[in-house]
Amino acid sequence: MQKPNSPAVWFVIMGVSGCGKSSLGQALASDLGLPLIEGDDFHPDANIRKMRSGTPLTDADRAGWLARLGEELAARHGGAVLTCSALKRNYRELLRAAVPGLRFVFMQIGRDEAVARVQAREAVHIFPASLVDSQFQTLESPEGEAGVVTVQATAPLAQSVARVRDGLALPPERAA
Repeated sequence: MQKPNSPAVWFVIMGVSGCGKSSLGQALASDLGLPLIEGDDFHPDANIRKMRSGTPLTDADRAGWLARLGEELAARHGGAVLTCSALKRNYRELLRAAVPGLRFVFMQIGRDEAVARVQAREAVHIFPASLVDSQFQTLESPEGEAGVVTVQATAPLAQSVARVRDGLALPPERAA
């Protein structure tokens, strides 16, 4: 649970499929005492059907989903951690418009590692490994944008949480 009188902070854990957004999101949310919003839980059925069939989502497919995620973030007045690919700058700008001061954690990963991770979970996830290349093609790196810290997706979770704290100047006392 978030500490009383702590300033509200909102994060998006972003990157291509297989980078570990959910794992880092859970760890960071727990560390900061913030609610976790799993972006994949908000995809409309049509998007899920497209992904399961191996068809990449378009900007139009993502528009309503991103708007909904912005609403979910804004509704968490004490802050939150959202997992969302946020692959393009304009997607990130839509989320920033919903929550000024929004921070992003970019999970960097190589293509081969991402494919291997997605293949390992294909039976239980909506996203097939055949779509990983489309995500790398769509990705516009957020490095250099304000409020973004980059972590290596292969780093241990505790190290990544510490990197987020250091990179975004979060005080250790925010921990529950």
